[in-house]
Amino acid sequence: MTKSDLVEHVASKTGLTKRAAGDALEAVLAAVEGALSKGDKVTLTGFGTFSVRSRKERMGRNPQTGAPLRIPATKVPGFTAGKALKKAVK
Repeated sequence: MTKSDLVEHVASKTGLTKRAAGDALEAVLAAVEGALSKGDKVTLTGFGTFSVRSRKERMGRNPQTGAPLRIPATKVPGFTAGKALKKAVK
C-alpha cells in the first residue's frame, strides 16, 4: 500500500475529501517525525510504538575492495508492533 492508497482509504472511510485526508495524514506523519527528532517515543495503543534506537560504531567492509572501514555510531527510527497489530497479522 502506498501513501496515495492510504489517503484514498482514509478518505473513503471517513467521508473526507482526498485533499483533507492527505492533509490529515501529513499532519500525523509530521507529528511523529517531530517527536522522534526530539528523541521522544510515539505510542499508538494497539498499533505500536515508534522510537529512536542507537546503533553502536562497528567495522564493515567495502564490498568493491574488501578494505575494512569504520561505520560510525548513529541513531535510527524503530518500530515495535503492538499486541493487537501482531494478532491481526497472524
